[in-house]
Amino acid sequence: MPDFSVETARLVLRDWQEQDWPEFFRLTNTPSVMRWLGGVMDDERRDAQRNRIETVRRNHGHCFWVIERQSDGGHLSGAMVGFCGLKRCDAPASTTPGEFEIGWRMRDDAWGHGYAREAAEASLRAGFEQFGAERIVAVTVPQNRASWTLMQRLGMVRREDLDYIDDRFDDELRNAIVYSISREEWLSR
Repeated sequence: MPDFSVETARLVLRDWQEQDWPEFFRLTNTPSVMRWLGGVMDDERRDAQRNRIETVRRNHGHCFWVIERQSDGGHLSGAMVGFCGLKRCDAPASTTPGEFEIGWRMRDDAWGHGYAREAAEASLRAGFEQFGAERIVAVTVPQNRASWTLMQRLGMVRREDLDYIDDRFDDELRNAIVYSISREEWLSR
C-alpha cells in the first residue's frame, strides 16, 4: 500500500517510520499528555499501542499519522508534534464499530498553537475525500474539555445516543462520549 502523506500550511501528516516510535513515546508518553488517555504507558502498553496502529494500517490502509512541523523557522520547526488521523472504531464496547474515528495526541509544548485543529481538518478531509467516509466520529471523556471543544470547532456534534462505558478504564475514564460529523455536514461548512 502506498505511503500516506499530506501537507498543510504548517504541518506534514505521514505514515510511520521505524525511527519515529521512540521519539513519539518520548514526547507524548508524559503525565500531562496522557492525563485523559489512561496514564503514562509502560513498555507493554507502548508495544501494544504500536502494534495496534500498525495492524489497523495494514488491515484498513490507514491509521493515525505522524505529525511533523514543517521546517519553516516557526514554533517547533521540523519537529515531531504528535499524531492525528483516522482509524476504524475498535474499542470493545464501541457503539460505532468499524466506522471511521478521528483522533489526535500532541506533545504538550505544541498545545495552544492550532496544530491539532490543522491536523484534524486535514484528516477529516482525507477521510471524506480519499477514503470515502460517510461519517467520522471522535471519542473522549467529559472531563477532557480541550478535546471535545476541538471536536465542536471542527463542526462535530455531540451524539449522546452513541456514548458508552469503556470497561478498559477505571472511574473517570470509563464514560466515553462521542461526537460525529457526516460527509454532508462537512461539505456544508
